[in-house]
Amino acid sequence: MALKRLGDILVESGIISEEQLQEALVEQKKSKLKLGDHLLQRGYITEQQLIEILEFQLGIPHVSLFRYKLDASLVSIVSEELARRHVLIPLKKEGNKLTVAMADPLDYFAIDELRMSTGFLIHTVIATRDEVQRAINRMYSMQGSVKELMEGIGEAGDLEEVRVADDDSPIVRLVNEMFDQAVQLRASDIHIDPQDDGIRVRYRIDGLVRTERVLPRHMMNMLTTRLKIMANLNIAERRAPQDGRIQMTVAYREIDVRLSTLPTIYGEKIVMRLLDLSNAKVELDQLGLTRRNHSTFTQTISRPNGIVLVTGPTGSGKSTTLYAVLNHLNDESVNIITVEDPVEYQLDGINQVQINEQIGMGFSTALRSILRQDPDIIMVGEIRDQETAEIAIRAALTGHLVLTTLHTNDAVSSVTRLVDMGIPPFLISSSLNGVLAQRLVRRICKDCRHEVPATEQEKELFAKRGIKIETLYRGRGCGNCSLTGYRGRLAVHEVLSMDDTLRTMMTQNLPTSEYKKHAMKNGMILLFDDGLLKAKQGLTTLEEIYRIAIAQ
Repeated sequence: MALKRLGDILVESGIISEEQLQEALVEQKKSKLKLGDHLLQRGYITEQQLIEILEFQLGIPHVSLFRYKLDASLVSIVSEELARRHVLIPLKKEGNKLTVAMADPLDYFAIDELRMSTGFLIHTVIATRDEVQRAINRMYSMQGSVKELMEGIGEAGDLEEVRVADDDSPIVRLVNEMFDQAVQLRASDIHIDPQDDGIRVRYRIDGLVRTERVLPRHMMNMLTTRLKIMANLNIAERRAPQDGRIQMTVAYREIDVRLSTLPTIYGEKIVMRLLDLSNAKVELDQLGLTRRNHSTFTQTISRPNGIVLVTGPTGSGKSTTLYAVLNHLNDESVNIITVEDPVEYQLDGINQVQINEQIGMGFSTALRSILRQDPDIIMVGEIRDQETAEIAIRAALTGHLVLTTLHTNDAVSSVTRLVDMGIPPFLISSSLNGVLAQRLVRRICKDCRHEVPATEQEKELFAKRGIKIETLYRGRGCGNCSLTGYRGRLAVHEVLSMDDTLRTMMTQNLPTSEYKKHAMKNGMILLFDDGLLKAKQGLTTLEEIYRIAIAQ
């Protein structure tokens, strides 16, 4: 009944519709999630809206933990395991009463377990899941492991005295906690940076790197050795770069970690790319394409043959877009084969080939073999050289649909890039179906987003691009976004679709400026303009658009 009451209140408040509620109730029975969590996953409500509704419904106060001064002495009362398992944090002790912040104050099993394990009467307050998890990290994370390590080793950090492979050892727990924290903070990368004064542990969150903590300098050997063991690397080799892979489960999520080491003057720098395997199921409709771009791009990838390019710098979401395209095209009636370096996500029903340069299995070699496997659709992870480009284009000309990526600044410059690789313009013009260029920008935090009047300069900028505005949006900064005003990322796009005129222009090897003029005349939206449209919708800010694109 409580779940239905929550749904009724959300409908009465106008936050969701009756249809959305009924749909969520049906899906919720299958997923076994609580209604609030399911509505959050579907994007029907924000976490802040859910908290406000729970506060109204239950009469339990809401607390912001971002600047809350935590009492470290309470770690002896509530164990870290219990806090993490039930997403709760003890705030204060008054007599026989313990005040606890919970992401889910309806979790009476957690409250009963807490009461039995502590012997206190439990008083609950509500906080967002992210705030509670970050508070847990502040209070518990790494502190015990670091303390044990400091007590168990000397200044030299002697590896023989530390069990780097034992699950109960402090260094193993420290590394596991590092991964837990990275996943909770939605980090895409972990940087282990050895410096003269210590080891900086930095996370890349929403595209920007920030330091989370600094570890003692003499822990570097242990940390490096543990990570190398996990990635099956040579722990004795410290002079040459190494690459490895770790697969693990963190917070019930399958995570694939790509680890890279690089010798520096202070020791080996380690960077780990975290891939959430659930992201492999992203759909084409979730890429954030505008209606016009979505229609154009869908038509481009629906052709039976030809080559489709996805372009952008490293970390711009190209692989995610390609996987969304493969999910869209995946059908029992077609034979899809990919050649990747490395295979990032494993897709059902698709044949995925891993590059191995050490045995001579490069992109070009793999691509030649794939063509003898009767493919309908081929995905090449990246075109890196002339040989691979030539094979991919000839495959497109002989009746295959080829999907691949390039590193270029915009859509039309992909043509110049291929010409620079040594591909004749007539081959490009006859094989290319279209190009999708993209960049990632930070998304305004939904919980603290607010309207602000646009300045005259901003109005003028939008007016020059044919867009009329009176207001824009900003994030005030709250506990959910670490006071940044941003939470999550979205893509801005530029879609170039080929037509007969463009093919003729390419055959004549005209300047890219001519291609761009013709494409814009036919309705192509530039990266910058697509960003402005998303800024107008309140998805991102003008500052973010200027960060990734230049007004043209």
